[in-house]
Amino acid sequence: MSCSDGLPVVVGMLSTAIARRRSTDELTILAALFTQLGDSLALIAAARPTESDASAGSCGGE
Repeated sequence: MSCSDGLPVVVGMLSTAIARRRSTDELTILAALFTQLGDSLALIAAARPTESDASAGSCGGE
């Protein structure tokens, strides 16, 4: 079992801990916040040039 195999368990435990003593409205806001955060991080990662692109200066002559 690799380290990444345990990530779903850790995320589940973390979400349970965050949800304790929070209202449904608070959980809805937190869910939206973390969804947007994840989407933004994925977009940033996808928009980054690859190592070969960066060394070739393919981003507008930088």
